[in-house]
Amino acid sequence: MTIKLHNTKSRKKEVFAPIDPDTVRMYVCGPTVYDRAHLGNARPVVVFDVLYRLLRHTYGADHVTYVRNFTDVDDKINARAAESGRAIGEITEETIQWFLDDMGALGVLEPNHMPRATQYIPQMVAMIEDLIAKGHAYEAEGHVLFAVDSWREQYGKLSGRSVDDMIAGARVEVAPYKKNPMDFVLWKPSTPDLPGWGSPWGRGRPGWHIECSAMAHELLGESFDIHGGGNDLMFPHHENEIAQSCCAHPEGDFARVWMHNEMLQVEGKKMSKSLGNFFTVRDLLEQGVPGEVIRFVFLSTHYRKPMDWTVEKAREAEVTLRKWYRQIGLAEAGTGKVHPQVELELSNDLNTHGALTECHVLSNSNDVTTLRASMRVLGFLENGIPDWAMVPGFSDAETGLVRYLLQEREHARRKKDFERADRIRDGMARAGVVVKDTVGEPEFEKTARFDVNLLDELWGNTP
Repeated sequence: MTIKLHNTKSRKKEVFAPIDPDTVRMYVCGPTVYDRAHLGNARPVVVFDVLYRLLRHTYGADHVTYVRNFTDVDDKINARAAESGRAIGEITEETIQWFLDDMGALGVLEPNHMPRATQYIPQMVAMIEDLIAKGHAYEAEGHVLFAVDSWREQYGKLSGRSVDDMIAGARVEVAPYKKNPMDFVLWKPSTPDLPGWGSPWGRGRPGWHIECSAMAHELLGESFDIHGGGNDLMFPHHENEIAQSCCAHPEGDFARVWMHNEMLQVEGKKMSKSLGNFFTVRDLLEQGVPGEVIRFVFLSTHYRKPMDWTVEKAREAEVTLRKWYRQIGLAEAGTGKVHPQVELELSNDLNTHGALTECHVLSNSNDVTTLRASMRVLGFLENGIPDWAMVPGFSDAETGLVRYLLQEREHARRKKDFERADRIRDGMARAGVVVKDTVGEPEFEKTARFDVNLLDELWGNTP
């Protein structure tokens, strides 16, 4: 299967050719751990989880290495500790677990490596020393800064900006010790009340950008296949990662393919606290919105398009997933294969919308084994069939039988074969299943005389 991905750096869709098919490598920027993940934070996590699944499906689970970091040293974390009176380590530990729990509820696989910035301080210091030695960084007043002019011809190619344009429109920190306004911090001094580590430039802590470069190099090498994140990270974070990594390791390519997801809106408006439409993943989960529904809404829009979260989309997603989960209760796990069209859509720059459209086709044709396998590659069975999708009182297998029979009754109705439709309905009634037709999906419940053997016999005699 040929995978094509849109490369932000080249601004075109390219055939994905891994450096080493036996070790496909991907790095995605993770969260700064000072608070709950909001809905926008979750979108890249789900997007690149699907890509991770596609790569595993294509190259084998043992041949893909996925790294997603935690930034656990940051001014926002320091501020949260100061205002709460809690220890920084306590806050980061708690927030990391919150993040993992919330993303797990969305069916997200944990990456192979989840490095924390504080675990890689020696590697950051070594990289900064190397950049200074090569003339790409300089020390000034206890800070170490990357000298953008030392890489001026290449800087800005990811985001498509020139250094002069950046300076003209930039909102950057104006500091007297900077040689160029665009120079960015690699290391900064720490006061006694802040986290700090010893270094050749005194006690201090790393700048944000150097963290990912050091961790990616340590875990994935000088060149790796894919680097991902939200498009809000393209500049300056990813631009600065490229500059410092390529200058420190000019023999490598750093990341070959750059992928960025678009941002998220809520009911057509930018999510913000001032508009009252800002909420975390945990907020939705506690309001009763299932994690699988959140995932479905995310994947209904192509990752490179802005996504609009709406209450109506969530409602529609729950109806669809409830139907699909009840259908696949009839399918034996592992008996089906992902539909070729689902594979084709996902391999075409991760077209999750197209893949879900094909799942609708599979559902309507009642191809339950293929539907189950296709849902799995999209991440909808990571936590099994959820309780909320079950009909009270019915097992998975019983629900699947009922769903199949109802589907067959609907097919008969569409063909105006009302005699067959009535025969299925009456047979279900004899088996102890009462069906109530509604505007949406039919509802059904089990009576005291329920007999699964009669239901199974009806299924076997329904051509």
